Amino acid sequence: MTSLTATEPYFDLLILGGTVIDGTKAPRFDADVGIRGDKIVAIGALRGQPARRTVDASGLIVAPGFIDAHTHDDQALLSQPDMSCKVSQGVTTVVTGNCGISAAPLREDMDLPMPLSLLDSPATDRFTTFKAYVEALRRTPAALNVAAMVGHSTLRAVVMPELGRPATADEIERMRAMVEEALEAGAIGLSTGMFYPPAMAATTEEVIEIGRPLTQRKSLYVTHMRDEADHVMDSLEETFHIGRALDIPVVVSHHKLQNSQNFGRSAVTLPFIAEAMKHQCISLDCYPYTAGSTMIRTDKGMLDGRVLIASSEPHPECAGRDLADIAAEWGVAKDEAARRLQPGSAIYFQMDENDVQRIMAFDETMIGSDGIPLGDKPHPRLWGTFPRVLGHYSRDVGLFPLETAVWKMTGLTARNFGLSGRGTLAVGQQADVVLFDPATVRDAANYTTPTLPAEGIASVIVNGSITWADGLHTGARAGQVVHRIPTP
Repeated sequence: MTSLTATEPYFDLLILGGTVIDGTKAPRFDADVGIRGDKIVAIGALRGQPARRTVDASGLIVAPGFIDAHTHDDQALLSQPDMSCKVSQGVTTVVTGNCGISAAPLREDMDLPMPLSLLDSPATDRFTTFKAYVEALRRTPAALNVAAMVGHSTLRAVVMPELGRPATADEIERMRAMVEEALEAGAIGLSTGMFYPPAMAATTEEVIEIGRPLTQRKSLYVTHMRDEADHVMDSLEETFHIGRALDIPVVVSHHKLQNSQNFGRSAVTLPFIAEAMKHQCISLDCYPYTAGSTMIRTDKGMLDGRVLIASSEPHPECAGRDLADIAAEWGVAKDEAARRLQPGSAIYFQMDENDVQRIMAFDETMIGSDGIPLGDKPHPRLWGTFPRVLGHYSRDVGLFPLETAVWKMTGLTARNFGLSGRGTLAVGQQADVVLFDPATVRDAANYTTPTLPAEGIASVIVNGSITWADGLHTGARAGQVVHRIPTP
């Protein structure tokens, strides 16, 4: 801990009387935090030193701003720049371009297949290069920081006239050049979503060859795996093979076990992942819910459990209703009702609570919301993920100490994604800070009212600017584009 010297006359912001949890899993300690510009410049006993503005943190935890490891906020950062759904729960940085879908590069004349269209904006707002997208983020900053990836499915949709087959050598070469352009422009890696129709036909070798530019920069390979149900072990093998072939770190997105016949299999997958971690760089994230959300699908495995419609272009009046009720009202089977509701998004109740807790408690698991910022009835994880971990799982269930909870959404995530200067509270770090009440913090969003802001989040500071305070957005938009700096 340190304080200012006599040559440093003031703080721009002084956070007084709080208890610091610094994002390293170290025990909490009482300290003040001094900020100048967009940096933390002092941590210690600072009361009485001059500051332009002070914040009383008595009774509050002062922690690094949360990093959402898995989002689909690519276009929302530009169309909804206040990003209240994330800032209100303490998030100061989002990782975008997940599941193989990214906002760039796109062609202005193309019709986007699902799930790409979940991110879409009008064709006049599309970005034909990744550089153009990054420049737009810098030109019109959002309220929080962004670390962006380029999506494999997006590249396929741009390059390939038919998506139901493997790419040709020429198509692979063109996609590889697009990956190179994206990395040069600041993308932190390549994501895939081979679970989804636009990429189902892609071979392992296609992904490896497209991803060749990742190797030199030690960029990330991040994947919504081909299968998270019956063939989950095969998908883990494929994921790790791609990482080894390219000699790069891999991230398993939203690790889970789908469908009742696979409940409990996290007791098998997690030891397998832990063993593989001894031999290559592997990370994983999860979200704290037993339901997922994605495009409306008609395949039987997706419709076996409860399905809640989140959005539907042809039938917007069905948002928030159960698919089974809609099907009964229409007098058709669930798969036919789902077809009539497409395109749109839905919430699928497919996971077991014991698996969710076991995966979340796994020491190396990061936290990601995987929310889709679309419509009035999104999955509540869009607004509630991080306070749910802090309040429900850490405080109420006792799954892990608060220091561990904070680390899973700050220091661990910054380390795994190479987001230097963020994720911990220390002198010299970026001033991304959240103040919350450990006794009251909780998610208010639920499946009926999914857009309620969290409770117990007192203040959120992004790059030194107070962005959320007293339950309201301040209007600040101090977000930055964050680059990856690989660890040696």
